[in-house]
Amino acid sequence: MPSTDRHTIIIGGGVIGVCCAYYLAKRGARVTVLERDQVGKAASFGNAGSITPDHPPINKPGRVRQALKSLFHPLNPLYVAPKPDPALARWLWIFSRTCTERHLEHAMAALTPLGKTTRRLFDELIENEKLKCYFRGDGYYEVYLTERGWESAREEAAMVSRFGFHPEVISGGALREREPALNDGVAGGVFHPEAASVNPYQFVLEMAQRSESHGAQFLTGSEVTALRAGGEVWSVETRSGEVLESTSVVLAGGAYSVPLLRKLGIDFPLQPAKGYHRDCTPAAGGPELLRHACVLGENMVFCTPMDGFVRFAGTLEFSGVNHEIRRPRLEQITKASARYLNTAANAVIQSEWCGLRPCLPDGLPAVGPLARFPGLFVATGHAMMGLTLGPVTGKLAAECLLDGQPSLDISAFRPDRF
Repeated sequence: MPSTDRHTIIIGGGVIGVCCAYYLAKRGARVTVLERDQVGKAASFGNAGSITPDHPPINKPGRVRQALKSLFHPLNPLYVAPKPDPALARWLWIFSRTCTERHLEHAMAALTPLGKTTRRLFDELIENEKLKCYFRGDGYYEVYLTERGWESAREEAAMVSRFGFHPEVISGGALREREPALNDGVAGGVFHPEAASVNPYQFVLEMAQRSESHGAQFLTGSEVTALRAGGEVWSVETRSGEVLESTSVVLAGGAYSVPLLRKLGIDFPLQPAKGYHRDCTPAAGGPELLRHACVLGENMVFCTPMDGFVRFAGTLEFSGVNHEIRRPRLEQITKASARYLNTAANAVIQSEWCGLRPCLPDGLPAVGPLARFPGLFVATGHAMMGLTLGPVTGKLAAECLLDGQPSLDISAFRPDRF
């Protein structure tokens, strides 16, 4: 079927859905994006803005032992709300089973081609589409206060080097020369030169505009409540009762994908993990907060300079589908930053936010078709890598739906692998 004859409905107008819309529409497919709220206003709105192609999944050897020490402590970066939840218990069980050296090697081997491809795609998009999203391609610094943390970072740097990336181990003194905002307590860190950053919301809006220029249609306030397969035609029903038909569907609904898959009889162990951010500016007359993007290693806080402010973002909170801001957890982000940065104590808070990252227990996204349902392509579960893997996911979705075969091996990301 020629591209111009295909109609693809994309469920979700975040970074994944918008990138899928762009690559499909650019190739001539008819595309309709259904977004339950507004384009880019969910998890894509307030994430750290970091593009990290060499970032390993959180499923690392020793992670369970480390997490169990304070898993239920409300201020721990990785927090699980203490309440009965069989689905979350199953998620944690699978997660614990995949925190092994063998799985880490498997995950990095699968993710590396996607990471390298997506980094190139970002450069192409910025240059060819002239995206105005405060793109910076100058890497980021992973910084540590303790020798133990720095040692762990050096080991991880050696591991990702084996996959063709080029992290640079740096002493505390050399770090302070490159980033004056870091204080004397920083023991050392790692520079990741392949990384970049953007304002994520602006990136999504710009990509949506480019998708529309190629013919994609965006329908906001259109919450999808059911999917029905009927031969070669899919019926997509919204809460308003409207039914749209298409030849294919891309499910990019993030944390809201599970109920739709459940109605198709698919057990999909995805959990929402809440992240927080604070956007800050320097105190009046004070020095700039930060020149370069940094990750505060022991506290898992990303600090990303954007257009006139610095975004402090982090935490993984498993407390179900809700947007309740737990003030102590939010405040912990900037309190932690003050341990690393000379400039953080007097920063002026401009905005606060929380959002839900879609996380699968093995640390890998679900990217690919479902054999039981021809024409359905799942693209969710990217956890903290949604922005990073947005372009390559969109490209792979277009290839699978229009060519029948992706240009990269995505077998590790099969949505039915659980």
